[in-house]
Amino acid sequence: MKLRPGRTVRKINSQAWARYSIKKPKKNYIKALPRTSLLIFNMGVRDDSYDLMLTLKSRQNVQLRSNAIEAARQAANKYLERETPGAYFMRVVPFPHNVVREKKFATGAGADRVSQGMTLSFGKPAAVAARIFEGDAVLELKTNAANKDVAREALRRAKDKLSGTYAIVMQSSQKHAPQVS
Repeated sequence: MKLRPGRTVRKINSQAWARYSIKKPKKNYIKALPRTSLLIFNMGVRDDSYDLMLTLKSRQNVQLRSNAIEAARQAANKYLERETPGAYFMRVVPFPHNVVREKKFATGAGADRVSQGMTLSFGKPAAVAARIFEGDAVLELKTNAANKDVAREALRRAKDKLSGTYAIVMQSSQKHAPQVS
């Protein structure tokens, strides 16, 4: 079965569900956690001499699956590695821990006899997601001021892979107020 579209899980309209028992998995609804697609959180070269920090911040509450965050990370990292190799440090801030459950539905002829509708509709674990609230950072990018345009373009490419609306906030190492674009 294919992965359902991201629009089916992007709204935060229920309680968070991250519970998983290692000691007694058979006594819980969630017997095993789905794997996360996001495995790398830090990319580039850590250096204290970077004088510019860009942050991709959310403008609304949204729930992002791990595969969406991974796609954004890859898009930004690939562009940065091609344009400014070794002159940046990027970090993925949220960790996908919320279990997304899906109720399987049959389609086609006779589906009404096979599917039980919403009877016992807790659903099976399908993916893990990160809950991101308004003002939370998704990606943090440190680089030199000379690479400002490249860094903005990298975060713009990452923003296109994510559901919701985002702002790119720039801060220099001097004590200036952040600039929102």
